[in-house]
Amino acid sequence: MSEDRDHSRRTPDERRARRRALPRWRRILPTWRLTVGGLLSLLLLGIAGFVTLYLLVPVPDANAHAVAQSNVYYWNDGTTELARTGTVNREPLPIGRIPAVTQHAAVSAEDRTFYRNKGVDLKGMVRAAWLNLTHGSTAGGSLQGGSTITQQYVKNYYLTQDQTLSRKAKELFISLKVDQQRSKDDILAGYLNTSYFGRNAYGIQTAARAYYGVDAERLTTAQSAYLAALLQAPSAYDVRTATPANREKAISRWGYVLDGMVQLGFLDQPARAALTFPEPIDPQPAQGLRGQAGYLVDLADDYLAKSGTLDAASLKAGGWKITTTFDRSHQDALVRAVRQELTDRLDPAGRPATDTDVRVCAASLDPATGRLVAAYGGADYAVQPYNDALRQDNQIGSTFKPVDLAAALEGARTTQDGRRITTQTVYDGTSGRPVAGGPGEYAPPNEDDTDYGSISLRHAMARSVNSVYAQLGVDAGLPAVRDTAVRLGLPATVRGLDPANPSMTLGTATPSAIDLTAVYAALANHGQAIAPWAVQRLERPGYNGVPPLPGHPVRTALSRGTADAVTDVLRDVVSTRGTGAAAVELGRPAAGKTGTTDSNLSAWFAGYTPELATAVGMFREHPKTHAKESLAGTAGLSRINGGAFPTRIWTAYTAEALRGSRVRRFELEPTRGNSQPPEPPSPSPAPTPTASPSGPPAAGSPAGTTGTTGTAGTAPASPSARATVASPAPTPSAAPALAPAATAPTPSPSP
Repeated sequence: MSEDRDHSRRTPDERRARRRALPRWRRILPTWRLTVGGLLSLLLLGIAGFVTLYLLVPVPDANAHAVAQSNVYYWNDGTTELARTGTVNREPLPIGRIPAVTQHAAVSAEDRTFYRNKGVDLKGMVRAAWLNLTHGSTAGGSLQGGSTITQQYVKNYYLTQDQTLSRKAKELFISLKVDQQRSKDDILAGYLNTSYFGRNAYGIQTAARAYYGVDAERLTTAQSAYLAALLQAPSAYDVRTATPANREKAISRWGYVLDGMVQLGFLDQPARAALTFPEPIDPQPAQGLRGQAGYLVDLADDYLAKSGTLDAASLKAGGWKITTTFDRSHQDALVRAVRQELTDRLDPAGRPATDTDVRVCAASLDPATGRLVAAYGGADYAVQPYNDALRQDNQIGSTFKPVDLAAALEGARTTQDGRRITTQTVYDGTSGRPVAGGPGEYAPPNEDDTDYGSISLRHAMARSVNSVYAQLGVDAGLPAVRDTAVRLGLPATVRGLDPANPSMTLGTATPSAIDLTAVYAALANHGQAIAPWAVQRLERPGYNGVPPLPGHPVRTALSRGTADAVTDVLRDVVSTRGTGAAAVELGRPAAGKTGTTDSNLSAWFAGYTPELATAVGMFREHPKTHAKESLAGTAGLSRINGGAFPTRIWTAYTAEALRGSRVRRFELEPTRGNSQPPEPPSPSPAPTPTASPSGPPAAGSPAGTTGTTGTAGTAPASPSARATVASPAPTPSAAPALAPAATAPTPSPSP
């Protein structure tokens, strides 16, 4: 204390002299008086700045979202209008007409401190920032926001969706003011009336009608929790259109909301345990999107969302001009091909048990650029708003076999007895032969249980021999087969792409038509893969925050030698001796593969010319339960295979899409030992297509599918390849041509 008094009695000169006598490092440090004074000054300046901004930032008028412009979509020429969307669908409700359980569900989902905070939650913002920094995005693929319900309401009602610091700063101060000026009930009502729930529904009233066909006042606890769960990811969490993975995430989010209601005392645990997930109704089509327009708009929106270019709320706010990659002439050709080759052959009135609920999915890409030039998601978006081109729940069958071959060739693999695998390697094509060396027991039959004896991989592809390609997949290595599929373009998350299950080799995977087309486009592009894309220009007049569209990088999925060797083999499928014989009518160089699955639940053809890759799928689905139904009996035919309607649709479409363009040939450079061998002996004459009992001729039955066994090469199959292994449950098998219902089908190779 005496030193302090002495210090205070020193003159300024004495204090300066005393400080100069201190060591250099000590003189650099400020005194405690300067430190405290500086900190206090900064604190006062911060408080003054905060108060100043609080006073200066006004609560603005509501934004123009209620009268938002339509979005305009254009064909790939950039001038021809494809569709208009964006009319805001909203019916505001006072808080008294919004059930308490719905209010509680929203609070539990989005802001569990809502009734305690002052409009902002600094702790929550810091926590969200820390989670984003340390863990990145959430399981749903979005960043933690930390915004309160008040902040989200302010952003929706007063501001914009711009991700800028100035907008966020305004949001903070306006939220503080709004919390002071309005009651919690008013804020919550405003939030629930302005939030986007998906299905073009803004606000809780239109959301209740869109998902459950009721007014908001009649929502149950379980339904309220699901609508609250949608707020995080409206489009991704719509369980009627979501991928299997997103459906699981949506149901998990629903459970999270209910658990929050229990935690906050809004719901007791026994009542929570008794609740089951409330399945919503099917989505209803938006006006103005009839015909094909709705499906193409859906694909463009899906691309913008998945690429991270625009979130659903920004897109639905309207005012965007979106130029797609879709070619109108190609799209018209695809629609005509489906109608002429399939729809016109159906008789729903005469054959209601088999000719109803028949659906087609298709996609067409430019292999050199990845541009999606045409797609088929259904006959009419106004009648069927599901986009079948995007769905991931139909197995692709033998269209997966080229992936098995690519994996084996790329890895320079060997057979069980040590022979290097080439396209000419001979395997045992005995139906039901046990697969050697794989996990578990597996012995898949060939189509019609046909035995092919010793047969090369090339000819086994043309005849789609299951026993051969099941063994090849194991020889290539099931993990390598899966990796090859993903590199070529199949999403790693699709079901059935499991290397622990040898049936993967025969096409248990369930990619969308677009995903499958991407695989074949990469083969057409000599192993260079480009992710499909659907939007080439994005504009919003008078708006400076238009985000840039992503690039389209090229990935080397396969070496050129391997990709070209697979193409060379797939050319044999599109020949009179292959299961894709119907595609010979194209009159151009083409390659492809047919596929049919167990119980005839789906049929496919995926193929390409040098300039166009297209996949066409066909299936039946119950309109109410959405359960898959067998294609058997469709159009009066006992069996529908990939070599029939899907190949015919592909051929008709490709012929019209390329009409008038020069004929291009494949420029192939297959790896050594994988070139086309000398032409084998001509197969037996093809049977004349037989007319169906109640419809037009069964066109599409490929020639050379009478069951004649191809035996190129004489080397015997390895002894180990004939090891006895029991067969598990049936797996997808590809099937060949159509057979009339009144005629017993003849044994034929599986397509």
